[in-house]
Amino acid sequence: MIKNTKFCSNASLGTMDQTKDQIANEVLRLNYNENALGMPLSAQQAITDHLQSAFRYPDEYRVKLIVKLAALHGLTTDQISMGNGSSENIQSVIQMLNTRALDQGVAFQVIIPIPTFHFAELYADLLDIDVVKIPLTEEDFSIDIEAMQQAAESFDGISLMYLVNPNNPTSTLINTADLKQWIGNALETHYFLLDEAYADYVRDPSFVSGIEFIKQKLSKNVIVTRTFSKLYAMAGLRVGYAISDASTIKYIESFTSQDNTNIAGAVAAVAALEDIEFRDFALKSNNESRLIVEQALDELGLRYLDSQACFILHEISTEVPLYEQRMAEHNIFVGREFLPIRGYNRVSLGTPEQMQRFVEVLKQFRSKNWI
Repeated sequence: MIKNTKFCSNASLGTMDQTKDQIANEVLRLNYNENALGMPLSAQQAITDHLQSAFRYPDEYRVKLIVKLAALHGLTTDQISMGNGSSENIQSVIQMLNTRALDQGVAFQVIIPIPTFHFAELYADLLDIDVVKIPLTEEDFSIDIEAMQQAAESFDGISLMYLVNPNNPTSTLINTADLKQWIGNALETHYFLLDEAYADYVRDPSFVSGIEFIKQKLSKNVIVTRTFSKLYAMAGLRVGYAISDASTIKYIESFTSQDNTNIAGAVAAVAALEDIEFRDFALKSNNESRLIVEQALDELGLRYLDSQACFILHEISTEVPLYEQRMAEHNIFVGREFLPIRGYNRVSLGTPEQMQRFVEVLKQFRSKNWI
């Protein structure tokens, strides 16, 4: 087991200081893909150090974060737009393209695979924008690129392809070569919003971030969103950002709040980016947790998808709501049902010790013929 260290705010999680009873009675929230290690201590310290500056507006700290992100990704600062979580960036892109369509007097649609993260659909529905839903392939739950292409090419207007990569809830990747070819050959009215919330976790060496497509000038119609909510455990601070061509970012900014990054979030994000030890520890912990769950699923003969994120979608042999209820009775909260996929459940990867408890309960369920 990886021993916890000075890097994590939840320093008691997964240490030998916890008794078996404490671990057994702990409520495990394995349903929102949060990093159970908690925020890096370096980020917490950065917040504490800047509390005396909280009476001032955050512009200076926001700029410092943008400069840091530009250097990290090899971009210019005018290619980055901050968001109150990447959810705001997603909303801004949809508003931008909807306004563009209205100005041009053409129709606008959002094309999404299903199941996927639901915020793009949510924001489109609020604006009465048509949402075209393309089911994942039946054989391996991959994104059906051909069907999405057909939906865009048969439409007379602007189309936005919303693609979470790795996808949520499947944690699988889009084939890089196929995605690059699709974007490179797309019409000028086709836009690609690549949500890379979980990109930090990807182990597959074939993965290429959409940020590289932007740097290669493959298309001005590519927007990538990233977040500090996952690996860096800052979901409550709401720090996200979008990357694109400078001209596209300028237009997106007109639909984004100018005060969407507070001092606490900005200084914590900079500190987290500089804390390589925390990043390495968090990735090792996630990998160990993944292996624990995969080994148990193999022993139980339950199918699962290769995880490239901080969660695993795995087979169960009972109705998902009943499975959720039974897990909750053991103080373990797991993911909901993600239709149209049936007979599978998503579990977030907590600490290795937490996942040991999860698999123990899973094996108890098997002994009762509950899975």
